[in-house]
Amino acid sequence: MIIDDSGQLVWFGKDRSARDFKMQYYRGRPVLTWWEGKVVQGHGVGEYVIFDGSYRESARVRAGNGFRADLHEFLITAQDTALLTAYDAVRMDLSAVGGPEDGAVWDGIAQEVDIETGEVLFEWHSLEHVGIEESYVEPPDNPEYPYDYFHINSIDVDHNNDLLVCARNTWTVYKVERNSGEVLWRLDGKKSDFEMGPGTRFAFQHDARRHKDGTIAIFDNGAHPKVHDHSRGIVVELDEEKMSATLLREYTSPEKTFATSQGNMQLLPNANVFIGWGSEPFISEFSCDGELLFDARFPPDGESYRAFHFPWSGRPIDGPAVAVEQRPDDKVKLYASWNGATEVDSWEVLAGRRPG
Repeated sequence: MIIDDSGQLVWFGKDRSARDFKMQYYRGRPVLTWWEGKVVQGHGVGEYVIFDGSYRESARVRAGNGFRADLHEFLITAQDTALLTAYDAVRMDLSAVGGPEDGAVWDGIAQEVDIETGEVLFEWHSLEHVGIEESYVEPPDNPEYPYDYFHINSIDVDHNNDLLVCARNTWTVYKVERNSGEVLWRLDGKKSDFEMGPGTRFAFQHDARRHKDGTIAIFDNGAHPKVHDHSRGIVVELDEEKMSATLLREYTSPEKTFATSQGNMQLLPNANVFIGWGSEPFISEFSCDGELLFDARFPPDGESYRAFHFPWSGRPIDGPAVAVEQRPDDKVKLYASWNGATEVDSWEVLAGRRPG
């Protein structure tokens, strides 16, 4: 759904199992995108949808090379390609980490796909570059469930066009060379190439994003199981000459909540920070220096994989909907709704003795 700055509903897309709903640019125009499908063992089996400014479907994007599109990432690049995630179960000997010899493991896959043609331009497999010993989670007791040692959950484009791959279960952000797939460095985790300064260590994190000033913003879940005192959003400065990481800022919810899954952190153009608290039913906006500016709550059982703050202008092709309620005093009450219309300031009701 889309809500305005006062929390009022603007647009609602029903009957969809959707994740990662956001505004992006495709062919120079703002569009709405999301993943839809079914969730299986913590990841998705589905496809990605692109809607135009009139809420009409303009494209569907699928993973290539026989893989199925996962829910965790769908990022449109400046070249109108898509970075997306996929999972694939691979048979493997897991005895080195306490699992069965004839076990299975989820391979975390990053793809770049041409949106128009569906051609796969780049493909990266975690099992080819990251060993299962880097994981902080144990293999499952049930051998029927593949070992989710890596759990890829975001992909971003770095300054030099390389990629940043975030893996929840290794507590690591990987810089990946765009052509060869080589891991250029690891941020945090068991094999960190950076000296992690005070407050920079993260755990079970989501949504690692590089920014123009060189910093990296990360949603640090810190839980499942509990590692930190609460979940938080952090901004980390990297010195790639000294290979050191320094905490610049952190943002915590008023409830000091734990998000055991999901979540994201968005740095806004005005320097504010917008956070979706994932499995916990909250979204918050902070000033750069940490003052809470906006805080909204879903119903207790509600959650949002990610939440974003974007400008959006919607022009639905459907007409408004009107409902009439008969009141006890022989008057009627009218309800008007125009799903997705952002330019409506007020409604005018005209009435008379004849239908015209």
